[in-house]
Amino acid sequence: MKIYYEDSMPYAAEFFSELGECEVFSHKTVNADILADADVLLVRSTTKVNQQLLARNKQVQFVATATAGTDHIDKNYLANQNIPFISAGGCNSVAVAEYVLSAILVMSKRLNWRLVDKTVGIVGAGHVGSALARVLTVLGINHKLCDPPLADAGDARDFVSMNDIMQCDVISLHVPWVKDGPYPTQHLFDKARLAALKDSQILINACRGEVINNQAALALFEQGNSLNLVLDVWENEPNINLDLIPHTALATAHIAGHTIEGKARGTEMLYLALCKHLGIQAKKKLSDYLPKAESSQIKITEKQDFWQVFYLLALDVYNIEKDDQYFRANMQSADQFRYIRKHYPIRREFSAIALNTGNFANSKAIYDVGFLPAI
Repeated sequence: MKIYYEDSMPYAAEFFSELGECEVFSHKTVNADILADADVLLVRSTTKVNQQLLARNKQVQFVATATAGTDHIDKNYLANQNIPFISAGGCNSVAVAEYVLSAILVMSKRLNWRLVDKTVGIVGAGHVGSALARVLTVLGINHKLCDPPLADAGDARDFVSMNDIMQCDVISLHVPWVKDGPYPTQHLFDKARLAALKDSQILINACRGEVINNQAALALFEQGNSLNLVLDVWENEPNINLDLIPHTALATAHIAGHTIEGKARGTEMLYLALCKHLGIQAKKKLSDYLPKAESSQIKITEKQDFWQVFYLLALDVYNIEKDDQYFRANMQSADQFRYIRKHYPIRREFSAIALNTGNFANSKAIYDVGFLPAI
Protein backbone atom coordinates (compact mmCIF):
# COMPACT_ATOMS: atom_id res chain seq x y z
CA MET A 1 0.00 0.00 0.00
CA LYS A 2 1.37 3.41 -1.00
CA ILE A 3 0.73 6.20 1.51
CA TYR A 4 1.44 9.76 0.38
CA TYR A 5 1.54 12.46 3.05
CA GLU A 6 2.21 16.19 2.93
CA ASP A 7 5.56 17.32 4.35
CA SER A 8 3.93 19.72 6.84
CA MET A 9 2.29 16.91 8.85
CA PRO A 10 4.27 16.47 12.08
CA TYR A 11 5.17 12.90 13.05
CA ALA A 12 3.60 11.46 9.90
CA ALA A 13 6.57 9.17 9.26
CA GLU A 14 6.40 7.87 12.82
CA PHE A 15 2.68 7.20 12.68
CA PHE A 16 2.30 5.74 9.19
CA SER A 17 5.58 3.96 8.41
CA GLU A 18 4.31 0.56 9.61
CA LEU A 19 1.04 0.78 7.66
CA GLY A 20 2.55 0.87 4.18
CA GLU A 21 5.19 2.31 1.88
CA CYS A 22 5.30 6.03 2.66
CA GLU A 23 6.11 8.87 0.29
CA VAL A 24 6.34 12.50 1.37
CA PHE A 25 5.40 15.39 -0.95
CA SER A 26 5.32 19.18 -0.97
CA HIS A 27 2.16 21.10 -1.82
CA LYS A 28 4.34 23.24 -4.11
CA THR A 29 5.27 20.38 -6.44
CA VAL A 30 2.60 17.70 -6.01
CA ASN A 31 0.67 16.83 -9.16
CA ALA A 32 -1.41 14.08 -10.73
CA ASP A 33 1.66 12.21 -11.99
CA ILE A 34 3.22 12.02 -8.54
CA LEU A 35 0.03 10.65 -6.97
CA ALA A 36 -0.83 8.20 -9.76
CA ASP A 37 -0.09 5.15 -7.59
CA ALA A 38 -1.36 6.46 -4.25
CA ASP A 39 -3.62 4.19 -2.21
CA VAL A 40 -3.85 6.70 0.63
CA LEU A 41 -3.56 10.49 0.38
CA LEU A 42 -3.01 12.57 3.52
CA VAL A 43 -2.85 16.36 3.26
CA ARG A 44 -3.07 19.64 5.12
CA SER A 45 -4.85 22.80 3.97
CA THR A 46 -2.11 23.80 1.52
CA THR A 47 -2.92 20.96 -0.90
CA LYS A 48 -6.11 21.23 -2.95
CA VAL A 49 -7.59 17.80 -3.51
CA ASN A 50 -9.82 17.66 -6.58
CA GLN A 51 -10.38 15.84 -9.87
CA GLN A 52 -7.32 17.47 -11.41
CA LEU A 53 -4.99 16.25 -8.65
CA LEU A 54 -6.34 12.69 -8.82
CA ALA A 55 -6.78 12.59 -12.60
CA ARG A 56 -4.23 9.80 -13.12
CA ASN A 57 -5.14 7.77 -10.03
CA LYS A 58 -7.49 4.79 -10.34
CA GLN A 59 -6.85 3.14 -6.99
CA VAL A 60 -6.93 5.65 -4.12
CA GLN A 61 -9.04 4.22 -1.31
CA PHE A 62 -8.70 6.81 1.43
CA VAL A 63 -8.26 10.61 1.47
CA ALA A 64 -7.92 12.67 4.63
CA THR A 65 -6.87 16.12 5.79
CA ALA A 66 -5.07 16.67 9.08
CA THR A 67 -6.97 19.95 9.51
CA ALA A 68 -10.35 20.94 10.87
CA GLY A 69 -11.17 22.99 7.77
CA THR A 70 -12.06 21.31 4.49
CA ASP A 71 -12.30 24.22 2.03
CA HIS A 72 -9.38 22.73 0.08
CA ILE A 73 -11.15 19.42 -0.51
CA ASP A 74 -13.61 18.77 -3.33
CA LYS A 75 -15.84 16.57 -1.22
CA ASN A 76 -18.47 16.21 -3.94
CA TYR A 77 -15.88 14.76 -6.32
CA LEU A 78 -14.63 12.28 -3.71
CA ALA A 79 -18.18 11.23 -2.88
CA ASN A 80 -19.03 10.72 -6.55
CA GLN A 81 -15.95 8.51 -6.89
CA ASN A 82 -16.86 6.57 -3.70
CA ILE A 83 -13.57 7.57 -2.11
CA PRO A 84 -13.80 7.68 1.71
CA PHE A 85 -12.81 11.05 3.19
CA ILE A 86 -12.29 12.29 6.74
CA SER A 87 -11.05 15.48 8.33
CA ALA A 88 -9.45 16.09 11.71
CA GLY A 89 -12.34 18.11 13.12
CA GLY A 90 -11.47 19.49 16.54
CA CYS A 91 -7.73 18.82 16.30
CA ASN A 92 -6.87 22.48 16.80
CA SER A 93 -9.80 23.54 18.99
CA VAL A 94 -7.69 23.99 22.13
CA ALA A 95 -5.02 25.90 20.21
CA VAL A 96 -7.52 28.33 18.71
CA ALA A 97 -9.27 28.82 22.05
CA GLU A 98 -5.94 29.68 23.67
CA TYR A 99 -5.13 32.06 20.79
CA VAL A 100 -8.43 33.88 21.35
CA LEU A 101 -7.80 33.95 25.08
CA SER A 102 -4.38 35.53 24.51
CA ALA A 103 -6.01 38.16 22.30
CA ILE A 104 -8.64 38.90 24.93
CA LEU A 105 -6.02 39.22 27.68
CA VAL A 106 -3.83 41.55 25.60
CA MET A 107 -6.75 43.70 24.49
CA SER A 108 -8.23 43.88 27.99
CA LYS A 109 -4.95 45.32 29.26
CA ARG A 110 -4.84 47.86 26.43
CA LEU A 111 -8.44 48.91 27.16
CA ASN A 112 -8.00 48.77 30.93
CA TRP A 113 -10.79 46.21 31.33
CA ARG A 114 -11.78 43.98 34.21
CA LEU A 115 -12.67 40.82 32.35
CA VAL A 116 -15.11 39.67 35.03
CA ASP A 117 -17.25 42.69 34.08
CA LYS A 118 -17.31 41.82 30.37
CA THR A 119 -19.25 39.40 28.17
CA VAL A 120 -17.82 37.37 25.29
CA GLY A 121 -20.14 36.48 22.41
CA ILE A 122 -19.15 33.24 20.67
CA VAL A 123 -20.54 32.77 17.17
CA GLY A 124 -20.29 29.09 16.28
CA ALA A 125 -20.52 26.44 19.00
CA GLY A 126 -18.70 23.60 17.30
CA HIS A 127 -15.35 22.21 18.43
CA VAL A 128 -13.56 25.56 18.80
CA GLY A 129 -16.46 27.61 20.13
CA SER A 130 -17.17 24.94 22.72
CA ALA A 131 -13.50 24.79 23.76
CA LEU A 132 -13.47 28.57 24.20
CA ALA A 133 -16.71 28.45 26.19
CA ARG A 134 -15.25 25.82 28.50
CA VAL A 135 -12.17 27.95 29.27
CA LEU A 136 -14.27 31.07 29.84
CA THR A 137 -16.50 29.12 32.22
CA VAL A 138 -13.49 28.02 34.26
CA LEU A 139 -12.25 31.61 34.40
CA GLY A 140 -15.64 32.98 35.41
CA ILE A 141 -15.98 35.17 32.30
CA ASN A 142 -19.55 35.71 31.12
CA HIS A 143 -20.22 34.44 27.63
CA LYS A 144 -23.05 33.77 25.18
CA LEU A 145 -23.33 31.23 22.38
CA CYS A 146 -24.93 31.77 18.97
CA ASP A 147 -25.27 28.88 16.52
CA PRO A 148 -28.54 28.78 14.54
CA PRO A 149 -27.79 25.45 12.79
CA LEU A 150 -27.12 23.69 16.09
CA ALA A 151 -30.08 25.35 17.76
CA ASP A 152 -32.40 24.24 14.97
CA ALA A 153 -30.91 20.73 15.11
CA GLY A 154 -31.97 20.38 18.75
CA ASP A 155 -28.77 21.21 20.63
CA ALA A 156 -29.92 21.74 24.22
CA ARG A 157 -27.51 24.55 25.06
CA ASP A 158 -28.82 28.06 25.68
CA PHE A 159 -28.28 29.95 22.42
CA VAL A 160 -28.86 33.63 21.73
CA SER A 161 -29.51 35.61 18.55
CA MET A 162 -27.00 37.64 16.56
CA ASN A 163 -28.71 40.74 17.90
CA ASP A 164 -27.71 39.63 21.42
CA ILE A 165 -24.18 38.84 20.24
CA MET A 166 -23.85 42.36 18.84
CA GLN A 167 -24.22 43.74 22.37
CA CYS A 168 -21.28 41.72 23.75
CA ASP A 169 -17.98 43.35 24.66
CA VAL A 170 -16.00 40.72 22.73
CA ILE A 171 -17.30 38.88 19.66
CA SER A 172 -15.31 35.81 18.62
CA LEU A 173 -16.13 34.05 15.34
CA HIS A 174 -15.87 30.26 14.99
CA VAL A 175 -18.03 29.28 12.03
CA PRO A 176 -17.27 27.50 8.75
CA TRP A 177 -17.30 29.38 5.47
CA VAL A 178 -20.74 28.75 3.99
CA LYS A 179 -21.66 30.62 0.81
CA ASP A 180 -25.36 29.78 0.55
CA GLY A 181 -28.16 27.68 2.00
CA PRO A 182 -30.21 28.43 5.12
CA TYR A 183 -27.19 29.40 7.25
CA PRO A 184 -24.72 31.35 5.09
CA THR A 185 -21.68 32.80 6.85
CA GLN A 186 -19.99 34.59 3.95
CA HIS A 187 -19.76 38.25 4.97
CA LEU A 188 -21.70 37.50 8.14
CA PHE A 189 -20.06 40.73 9.21
CA ASP A 190 -20.83 42.95 6.26
CA LYS A 191 -20.58 46.73 6.16
CA ALA A 192 -23.78 47.19 8.15
CA ARG A 193 -22.77 44.84 10.98
CA LEU A 194 -19.26 46.24 11.11
CA ALA A 195 -20.57 49.80 11.22
CA ALA A 196 -22.90 48.86 14.09
CA LEU A 197 -19.99 47.92 16.35
CA LYS A 198 -18.84 50.41 18.97
CA ASP A 199 -15.21 51.40 19.46
CA SER A 200 -15.45 49.81 22.92
CA GLN A 201 -16.04 46.35 21.42
CA ILE A 202 -13.56 43.76 20.15
CA LEU A 203 -14.19 41.59 17.07
CA ILE A 204 -11.98 38.50 16.69
CA ASN A 205 -11.90 36.33 13.58
CA ALA A 206 -10.01 33.05 13.88
CA CYS A 207 -12.22 30.91 11.64
CA ARG A 208 -12.46 31.85 7.94
CA GLY A 209 -11.46 35.14 6.38
CA GLU A 210 -14.57 35.38 4.23
CA VAL A 211 -16.81 35.66 7.30
CA ILE A 212 -15.82 39.35 7.53
CA ASN A 213 -16.02 41.63 4.51
CA ASN A 214 -12.42 42.87 4.58
CA GLN A 215 -12.99 45.58 1.97
CA ALA A 216 -15.94 46.94 3.94
CA ALA A 217 -13.83 46.95 7.10
CA LEU A 218 -11.07 48.89 5.34
CA ALA A 219 -13.58 51.38 3.96
CA LEU A 220 -14.99 52.02 7.43
CA PHE A 221 -11.51 52.54 8.87
CA GLU A 222 -10.66 54.95 6.07
CA GLN A 223 -13.86 56.87 6.83
CA GLY A 224 -12.68 57.35 10.40
CA ASN A 225 -14.60 54.57 12.15
CA SER A 226 -12.90 52.99 15.14
CA LEU A 227 -12.96 49.24 15.60
CA ASN A 228 -10.88 46.86 17.69
CA LEU A 229 -10.36 44.20 15.03
CA VAL A 230 -8.28 41.07 15.66
CA LEU A 231 -7.64 39.06 12.48
CA ASP A 232 -5.91 35.72 12.14
CA VAL A 233 -7.76 34.88 8.93
CA TRP A 234 -8.27 37.05 5.85
CA GLU A 235 -10.21 37.12 2.65
CA ASN A 236 -8.37 35.78 -0.40
CA GLU A 237 -5.47 34.22 1.50
CA PRO A 238 -2.60 34.40 0.81
CA ASN A 239 -3.33 37.42 -1.40
CA ILE A 240 -4.73 39.43 1.47
CA ASN A 241 -5.54 43.14 1.53
CA LEU A 242 -2.29 44.59 2.88
CA ASP A 243 -3.90 47.99 3.43
CA LEU A 244 -6.09 46.55 6.18
CA ILE A 245 -3.20 45.42 8.37
CA PRO A 246 -2.26 48.82 9.87
CA HIS A 247 -5.86 49.36 11.00
CA THR A 248 -6.14 46.11 12.95
CA ALA A 249 -5.56 45.89 16.69
CA LEU A 250 -3.83 42.52 16.31
CA ALA A 251 -2.98 40.66 13.11
CA THR A 252 -1.50 37.22 12.42
CA ALA A 253 -1.05 34.85 9.46
CA HIS A 254 -3.70 32.17 9.97
CA ILE A 255 -1.72 30.50 12.76
CA ALA A 256 -4.30 30.40 15.58
CA GLY A 257 -4.45 26.61 15.47
CA HIS A 258 -0.75 26.05 14.93
CA THR A 259 0.40 24.63 18.23
CA ILE A 260 2.54 21.56 17.91
CA GLU A 261 -0.18 19.71 19.82
CA GLY A 262 -2.90 20.93 17.46
CA LYS A 263 -1.03 20.02 14.29
CA ALA A 264 0.23 16.70 15.62
CA ARG A 265 -3.21 15.83 16.98
CA GLY A 266 -4.45 16.10 13.39
CA THR A 267 -1.85 13.54 12.31
CA GLU A 268 -2.85 11.21 15.14
CA MET A 269 -6.53 11.50 14.21
CA LEU A 270 -5.75 10.47 10.62
CA TYR A 271 -3.68 7.55 11.87
CA LEU A 272 -6.55 6.31 14.03
CA ALA A 273 -9.03 6.76 11.18
CA LEU A 274 -6.81 4.89 8.70
CA CYS A 275 -6.30 2.03 11.15
CA LYS A 276 -10.07 1.79 11.54
CA HIS A 277 -10.52 1.89 7.76
CA LEU A 278 -7.99 -0.93 7.35
CA GLY A 279 -9.49 -2.92 10.22
CA ILE A 280 -6.28 -3.05 12.24
CA GLN A 281 -5.44 -2.20 15.85
CA ALA A 282 -3.89 1.22 16.41
CA LYS A 283 -0.63 0.87 18.34
CA LYS A 284 0.70 4.42 18.46
CA LYS A 285 -0.35 7.55 20.32
CA LEU A 286 0.59 11.20 20.23
CA SER A 287 2.22 11.24 23.65
CA ASP A 288 4.87 8.86 22.29
CA TYR A 289 6.30 11.65 20.14
CA LEU A 290 5.56 15.08 21.62
CA PRO A 291 8.66 16.75 23.08
CA LYS A 292 8.62 17.50 26.77
CA ALA A 293 8.17 21.20 27.48
CA GLU A 294 10.05 23.06 30.17
CA SER A 295 8.20 23.69 33.41
CA SER A 296 6.98 27.21 34.04
CA GLN A 297 9.53 29.40 35.81
CA ILE A 298 6.90 31.89 36.99
CA LYS A 299 6.78 32.08 40.78
CA ILE A 300 3.30 32.15 42.26
CA THR A 301 2.80 33.50 45.77
CA GLU A 302 -0.13 32.75 48.01
CA LYS A 303 -1.55 36.28 48.10
CA GLN A 304 -1.26 37.23 44.44
CA ASP A 305 -4.33 38.38 42.52
CA PHE A 306 -5.77 35.61 40.32
CA TRP A 307 -5.90 37.68 37.15
CA GLN A 308 -2.36 38.90 37.63
CA VAL A 309 -1.18 35.30 37.93
CA PHE A 310 -3.22 34.01 35.02
CA TYR A 311 -2.18 36.87 32.75
CA LEU A 312 1.48 36.09 33.39
CA LEU A 313 1.04 32.33 32.96
CA ALA A 314 -1.08 32.48 29.82
CA LEU A 315 1.07 35.02 27.98
CA ASP A 316 4.23 33.21 29.00
CA VAL A 317 2.94 30.20 27.05
CA TYR A 318 1.58 32.23 24.14
CA ASN A 319 1.65 36.01 23.68
CA ILE A 320 -0.19 37.02 20.51
CA GLU A 321 1.63 40.38 20.46
CA LYS A 322 4.86 38.66 19.40
CA ASP A 323 3.18 37.13 16.35
CA ASP A 324 1.45 40.44 15.63
CA GLN A 325 4.73 42.36 15.68
CA TYR A 326 6.46 39.85 13.40
CA PHE A 327 3.52 39.85 10.99
CA ARG A 328 3.45 43.65 10.70
CA ALA A 329 7.20 43.84 10.18
CA ASN A 330 7.37 41.14 7.51
CA MET A 331 4.03 40.86 5.72
CA GLN A 332 4.49 42.34 2.27
CA SER A 333 3.26 39.72 -0.21
CA ALA A 334 1.38 36.47 -0.69
CA ASP A 335 4.67 34.57 -0.62
CA GLN A 336 5.50 36.13 2.72
CA PHE A 337 2.11 35.08 4.11
CA ARG A 338 2.86 31.51 3.05
CA TYR A 339 6.36 31.71 4.51
CA ILE A 340 5.17 32.91 7.91
CA ARG A 341 2.68 30.03 8.11
CA LYS A 342 5.15 27.45 6.83
CA HIS A 343 7.95 28.50 9.18
CA TYR A 344 5.87 29.25 12.25
CA PRO A 345 7.93 28.50 15.37
CA ILE A 346 7.02 25.78 17.83
CA ARG A 347 4.18 26.87 20.07
CA ARG A 348 2.83 24.82 22.95
CA GLU A 349 -0.55 24.54 24.65
CA PHE A 350 -1.23 25.04 28.35
CA SER A 351 -1.41 21.25 28.75
CA ALA A 352 2.32 20.94 28.00
CA ILE A 353 3.36 23.23 30.83
CA ALA A 354 3.85 21.94 34.37
CA LEU A 355 3.79 24.41 37.23
CA ASN A 356 3.66 24.54 41.01
CA THR A 357 0.99 26.84 42.40
CA GLY A 358 1.88 26.15 46.02
CA ASN A 359 -0.83 27.42 48.36
CA PHE A 360 -2.38 29.74 45.79
CA ALA A 361 -6.11 29.97 46.47
CA ASN A 362 -7.16 29.62 42.84
CA SER A 363 -4.96 26.67 41.94
CA LYS A 364 -7.93 24.61 40.76
CA ALA A 365 -8.88 27.17 38.11
CA ILE A 366 -5.30 27.27 36.83
CA TYR A 367 -5.21 23.51 36.42
CA ASP A 368 -8.77 23.29 35.08
CA VAL A 369 -7.80 25.67 32.26
CA GLY A 370 -5.23 23.09 31.19
CA PHE A 371 -1.93 23.59 33.00
CA LEU A 372 -0.27 20.51 34.49
CA PRO A 373 0.58 20.24 38.18
CA ALA A 374 4.33 19.87 38.68
CA ILE A 375 5.34 16.50 40.02
